[in-house]
Amino acid sequence: MKDFPDNMNAEEARAFRDAVLSIVSQIPRGRVMNYGLIATLAGWPSHARMVGHTLRYTPGAERLPCHRVVNVVGRTAPGWSWQRSLLEDEGVTFCANGRVDMRRHLWEPAMEE
Repeated sequence: MKDFPDNMNAEEARAFRDAVLSIVSQIPRGRVMNYGLIATLAGWPSHARMVGHTLRYTPGAERLPCHRVVNVVGRTAPGWSWQRSLLEDEGVTFCANGRVDMRRHLWEPAMEE
């Protein structure tokens, strides 16, 4: 598998990776972002899945607050059983359906400038 999708060259893929890691590193405690928003802020709005791949396969990304990244409706990552606990420890609340309360906890940095 290539490290980047067909419509990204190697330089763009590196810039995307760096932007994703920078954005994720800035997510405040008690807030979350979704993959699509991160991709948009990184300049590639249709590359939400690449955000997940970047976080999963980039060495050192595990030191970032990756647990603060959820899908667009607030679902946590499948197979990561302690993600919810990490978020709850930061004060993130969940709705009855098990999803993050996105209205309350979504961090949109472009909106706060």
